[in-house]
Amino acid sequence: MGGWMTILAPFRFIAGIALPPRCAGCGTPVAEDHRFCAICWTGLRFLGPPWCAGCNRPFAFDRGDDARCAACLADPPRHAGVRAAVAYGPIARTLALRLKYGGRIAFAETMARQMRRLLPDEVDLLVPVPLHRWRIWSRGFNQAALIADAIAKLSGVRHDRTVLTRPRRTILLRGLGGRQRAKAVSGAFAVPARDRVRGRAIALVDDVYTSGATAEACTRVLLKAGAQSVVILCWARVLPASDD
Repeated sequence: MGGWMTILAPFRFIAGIALPPRCAGCGTPVAEDHRFCAICWTGLRFLGPPWCAGCNRPFAFDRGDDARCAACLADPPRHAGVRAAVAYGPIARTLALRLKYGGRIAFAETMARQMRRLLPDEVDLLVPVPLHRWRIWSRGFNQAALIADAIAKLSGVRHDRTVLTRPRRTILLRGLGGRQRAKAVSGAFAVPARDRVRGRAIALVDDVYTSGATAEACTRVLLKAGAQSVVILCWARVLPASDD
């Protein structure tokens, strides 16, 4: 094995020169894979505390550990928060679209590396938001499952891509309002084997958190199946204009 590695070393060196690592946002050559150039890096808005204790929506200033936003005070979420690595914007959107529709599956690890820092210590199971089988057959992969795979490798937390299923096909949610999205995904998800989630602290993994309709529907069935808690872990979160 060592002999082959020695023989292939010059070819890897040549490949590294011919095909250098490139910025995940714009394609500019960078020092290492999964890195961003300075311009794209500064174009990302990384999320973290201070934030709402209920949904993790970022606050402009620290209001205290137990402070909640108006939406959570009016209607507390079932989930244990939305941990998003970055706010949805031009660079974040480019990565999400190139992974989802451009087949750039290496970007799953790029996203996972930034999401890893927000994974709660108590989580013991990673569950990706599932796609209907027809969507997987047409696209070839589930981007949320690829991201969860990468997070599992980085964190050592177990990943199960079959514990949550999507037996009912739904219409595309893009362009729909919040109520329409909620209606479209109602009853779309299922947990075939409850013993695999009972008592688990789950991180529900997805690429983009928009209205929360899909995450809410998934959370509902996971908690009903006996999960201890469900936190949403995603690459980007769409924030209201007032939060930008």
